[in-house]
Amino acid sequence: MRTLIKTLLLIIIVCSPAVNAQWYETQGYANSKGVSIEVARTQAVENALKKALLVSGASVSSVQQVVNGLLTQDQISIRASGSVNSIELVDEIHSGNLITVTIRADIFPQEKKCFAVDFKKSLLITRSHLVHREQANIGEIYNIDKSVMVKLGELLNQHSTFTKTSTIIDNKTDFARLNNSLASDKISLLTQSLSDSTNSQYVMFSEITNLSFDEQSTNGWMFWQQGIYPRDFGLNVYLYNGLNGQLVWQNSYSNSAPWTFLKRIKVDPSSNAFWQSEYGVMVTAIVSKVIKDIDENIMCEPSQGKILKVQGNQVTVDLGRDNGLKIGDEFSLLHRTHFNSNRSRAYTGFSVSPYKVKVIKLTRETATAVTPDGQIFGNIQIEDIAVRDEN
Repeated sequence: MRTLIKTLLLIIIVCSPAVNAQWYETQGYANSKGVSIEVARTQAVENALKKALLVSGASVSSVQQVVNGLLTQDQISIRASGSVNSIELVDEIHSGNLITVTIRADIFPQEKKCFAVDFKKSLLITRSHLVHREQANIGEIYNIDKSVMVKLGELLNQHSTFTKTSTIIDNKTDFARLNNSLASDKISLLTQSLSDSTNSQYVMFSEITNLSFDEQSTNGWMFWQQGIYPRDFGLNVYLYNGLNGQLVWQNSYSNSAPWTFLKRIKVDPSSNAFWQSEYGVMVTAIVSKVIKDIDENIMCEPSQGKILKVQGNQVTVDLGRDNGLKIGDEFSLLHRTHFNSNRSRAYTGFSVSPYKVKVIKLTRETATAVTPDGQIFGNIQIEDIAVRDEN
């Protein structure tokens, strides 16, 4: 057996919030009988890259096109079509005619193609934060940070095709303070902690940025002459991946509508009177836009769940019938790994294991899956990741 280890510089790209790369490590195989070593090596890398693309939710038009020509002077690197950011050849083993390669690929999901639309992702909604609390004085609508998120959760569960929603709204999180101080690493840890405690794939934070009144007419309104003023509503929304703590998407929303309640009257923002008022209808319209945007950003993400239990050749995953799983669905298993950069910033990646499992038992919230050949798991453990294979 001849072993050739090639250690290359892995280029870590710190992406903008709109595009987050994730690295995956996996193995590929090829037979060198009848072909040159270079051709067999390329085929093995293609095989490994296909596996990485499968579990990441990304895609390219031709894996062969991506890999061909990249094996020059013992180095693999790529900048292609936005899906595969870079490839590192970690290890290469020759045993007889069999070539085994280990690659590490930086990948971010393909925006155009979608393989996971029939699967509901679990989303945790947290209580919002009033950026300017004094703006809630008129009407004493201080609990609007809670009531808007309750409305969002209700409408998501009623109308969203791609999310299964839960809420934590009785207590506030530290997100607003951390976001204000640009503490992205601590936000990542907070997100992963909330995800772990609620078995949620995504965590949503938000800030209500504006509840002020317009003292002049807006869009030709003349209500101010009767003591009725247009009132603004502004909302910032942040969606995080709970498994790695990365920001997936964010957006800002704003509009205004007449505040038809008397200024000295206390208004309950969870009441029907509030939600049926012109202002409440306007806020509901913004909430509906948020739901549409969340669906569009979640629908094509890979279907992932955490492993809750490992026993022999059997795993239990925190996904079930409520997420759209069926008996016979297959999953690939990923071992979660961590490392720190030279600046002590924490990164999370995944090593794709050779194991595949098939669902044999379901509850509403969990699935039990086994390896079809009875093979016992190696390094797979609790808190590792299961990614549903797309047909």
